[in-house]
Amino acid sequence: MKLGIVGLPNVGKSTLFNAITQAGAEAANYPFCTIEPNVGVVAVPDKRLDVLSSMYKPEKVTPAVIEFCDIAGLVKGASKGEGLGNKFLSHIREAESIIHVVRCFEDSNIVHVDGTINPIRDIETVNLELIFADMETLEKRIDKAKKNVRSGDKKLQEELSFMERLMKHLEDGKPARTMDMTDDEKNMLKQYFLLTSKPVLYVANVAEDDVINGYENNEFVKQIEEYAKNEGSEVIPICSKLEEDISALEGEEKKEFLNDYGIKEPGLDRLIKSSYKLLGLISFLTAGPKEVRAWTITNGTKAPEAAGKIHSDMERGFIRAEVISYEDLIACGSEAAAKEKGLMRSEGKDYVMKDGDTVLFRFNV
Repeated sequence: MKLGIVGLPNVGKSTLFNAITQAGAEAANYPFCTIEPNVGVVAVPDKRLDVLSSMYKPEKVTPAVIEFCDIAGLVKGASKGEGLGNKFLSHIREAESIIHVVRCFEDSNIVHVDGTINPIRDIETVNLELIFADMETLEKRIDKAKKNVRSGDKKLQEELSFMERLMKHLEDGKPARTMDMTDDEKNMLKQYFLLTSKPVLYVANVAEDDVINGYENNEFVKQIEEYAKNEGSEVIPICSKLEEDISALEGEEKKEFLNDYGIKEPGLDRLIKSSYKLLGLISFLTAGPKEVRAWTITNGTKAPEAAGKIHSDMERGFIRAEVISYEDLIACGSEAAAKEKGLMRSEGKDYVMKDGDTVLFRFNV
């Protein structure tokens, strides 16, 4: 599952990526320093693993992971190939969701491509380029459908009507994800692979002073929050440079740094958790003396398919899943105590997995 980090040049994308992955992507004060997308796989923060680890004393602990991709900065005209437009669009097409970084700080030493700080203008610059690219994609599908609809296919006629309504929505400068749709229409939309249909999480990149004094007084952040609310998206204020400094620290040094700034939880932890949620993902857990592990599945996954994440034989020969919720397991203190209290459930093939389910799969091949 890949998230693409996007935005205009010099808004802090690569600095944020460095902080997330500690991968050392080049960050410089000029456009396009990130030409090929940097990709980093990062662990999803999950305190449950720490608790289970202290309970089971395993040989190793394996967290869930997600993938971030740092994509070159976009400029006006990208949909027509300006700047690195074609590369930008192809890389973002490969991502399941978008992390849109928006600059919310003044700094005369860091050039802004449009000369001034205006987060809504910046958001709309990126959105419009994606909308233009989607209109081109959709236009080709509409032309093809019009040629075939003469056959009297009612289903094709319904799809054509939907595409024409969607095109009007895009022409009004609105992303595809903001249009009201039925479940059938949402399924049709998935087949078009439109850039603006991807869910978005906005990162408001703020100054260090905003972390110390609170984001409430930052008017730029307020503007983004209002904008995001209208499309049902989330906003996370982060100081990318500060997070990069934090990510380089470990143990007591890191705790001391966070305490000095009055930070309860690093912004990156919030971002990674929200990104995981944005992708529609949850984790189920397995625990034993060999390994404590979080496994990534899509919300709504049934037990046999979840078992298949561990090994295909488990899905093929699935018999049942023995499930204890994480909360019940911790409250009881051990699997044995949970069993005695009847809190371990035996679930069959139709069981829909829940986040935090601690599971033992029974199978026979």
